[in-house]
Order: sequence, then structure tokens, then C-alpha cells
Amino acid sequence: MTAPLYRIPGAAMPAVPTPPAPAAAAASAPDAAPRTVSEVLAQAQVEGVIEELERDLIGLAPVKQRIRDIAALLVIDKLRAGFGLQAQTPSLHMCFTGNPGTGKTTVALRMAQILHRLGYVRKGHLVAVTRDDLVGQYIGHTAPKTKDVLKKAMGGVLFIDEAYYLYRPENERDYGQESIEILLQVMENQRDDVVVILAGYKDRMDTFFQSNPGMSSRIAHHLDFPDYAPPELLHIADKMLEQQHYRFGPGSREAFEDYLSRRIAQPHFANARSVRNALERMRLRQATRLFAERDRVLDATALSTLEPQDILACPSARPSRNT
Repeated sequence: MTAPLYRIPGAAMPAVPTPPAPAAAAASAPDAAPRTVSEVLAQAQVEGVIEELERDLIGLAPVKQRIRDIAALLVIDKLRAGFGLQAQTPSLHMCFTGNPGTGKTTVALRMAQILHRLGYVRKGHLVAVTRDDLVGQYIGHTAPKTKDVLKKAMGGVLFIDEAYYLYRPENERDYGQESIEILLQVMENQRDDVVVILAGYKDRMDTFFQSNPGMSSRIAHHLDFPDYAPPELLHIADKMLEQQHYRFGPGSREAFEDYLSRRIAQPHFANARSVRNALERMRLRQATRLFAERDRVLDATALSTLEPQDILACPSARPSRNT
């Protein structure tokens, strides 16, 4: 029995692949059609997005290289299309694996922009969801929720964080499988109008794919996001402070570096996310410290400088008695 075809209201029908054009037709193509990689990049203005990715994201060298590889594939496909060599739209569904705070959502956003500028999605927006946005709590609730999310994502990228929670085999009354089946149909039959990116911890995603081979077969690109090294985390802290017009005062950068070395070894460390949270706590302590000096005349330097005591007040920044 053929599986039902789930159509999303208002979504375009998938394009039917056309046979290659004759050589004569390709030869008579308009002069404006790009014939070099540089011309495609210039027309799409995609290099700026890749440069932003390189500049704004610290580390992640293997991830950045994979993004460049995918961009290269899409650019060459554009050139092939100019000669009538365009085949079926390539599968661009992806899986991002890694620990929290390693930049998965940020890279997904950049990927949506790249796909839009190269003409592979109509809008280039990102819709980020979790299980709660897709799966209902009673019979008949899941399909409308999933279809509504997919409708919002059409023309862009659907980012499903902690995607393995969609499948809960221990609960026979769970409705996640219904959502997965709808996603599978749309990922196959409307892949020219929406790109799905699944994200989560690598070991859990591996288990999820083993239990859902249909989903695994539809994922063309797997990107593993490594944890940041301590120097990279310190660089991230510098950039975050610069963006907010703060800076480390004398001795505070060293104190923060020591804090990071201790925090990394503790449970629930979340890479750049934990760095951001730590800096927010430092700002809070700086504000409390300055607030207490009510009669002090404050200048821009005092208001933007984080002192060592602003980080040393954190328990994680203090050496353990056992060390």
C-alpha cells in the first residue's frame, strides 16, 4: 500500500525534473547566464554570508569547511543548469550533532541565508522548534501541529532541536511517530521547498537514526560540532564583551581564564552558552559593586570595565580546598 502523500496547504508542488536541453539550446543561452564560479558568487552575493560565518564564529574549522563544500556543490549545480545539465534538486536535509552552545543554531541560520541567495529556498528564513511544537498530547492533535509548523517553514529551513525526543519507543501511546511520518513525506516530496535540519547530541541522534532508517536515508549531510577549546572560549568571551561595550580590566581576563578551566570540568557545561551566562553574572556583580559606591563619579571606563572581583565572587572561580 502506498503511503499517503502529505501536502502542506499553500505550499508549491514539487518540481518535476526536466530532461537535459539539447546542446544547441545550451549554446544559445543568454549572455547573462553565469559561466564561472566568480559570476555565480557575484550574482548570489553568497560570499558575504560565508565570510560572516568565518568571522563571527570562533573555531569550528571542520564545520566551516563542510559549509564551504556544500556551497561549492550548489554553485556548480547552478553552472550545470546553464548548460541544461540540471538534474533533480539535491537533497539538502542535514543533521547537526554536538554539545549545547557549539553554534548549531547560528550555523543553521547562515545556511538558510546561503540556500536562499543561491535560489534553493524561496524565503531563507529559519523556523526553530522542539518536540513540543510538533507533537500533540491526544489523538488528532499531532498532525495539525506538525503541518502548521511545516507550513511556516516552507520556503526556508526547519531546525528541529533535540530531534531524538520525537521518538519514544518506551511509550506505546506516544504520538511522536505520527509527526515523524509526516516529516518524512514532506522531506521527500517537497524537498525543493523546505530544508530540514535535525540537531542534538551525537550518541542520541545515532540511536534515533537506527530506530528510524527512513529518516536517516533522507539526511544527506552530517555535521559534527566539536566542543570549544579553552583559548577559543576566551576569544568568544572577548568578542561578546566587545559587542556589549565591556572589557576585561587588569587581572580579570586571567581570572576568567582560570574560571573557565574549572567550569569546563563541571557538569552541564554548555560551551559558548556558559560563557555568555558567566559574563552576564559578571555584569550583574559589576553593577552591584558600582551601585554601592553611590557618591562616586563614574566615567565610561569604570562603567565598561569588569574587575577581577566580579568573577572571583563566583564559587566556580575559587579553588577547591582539595586542590
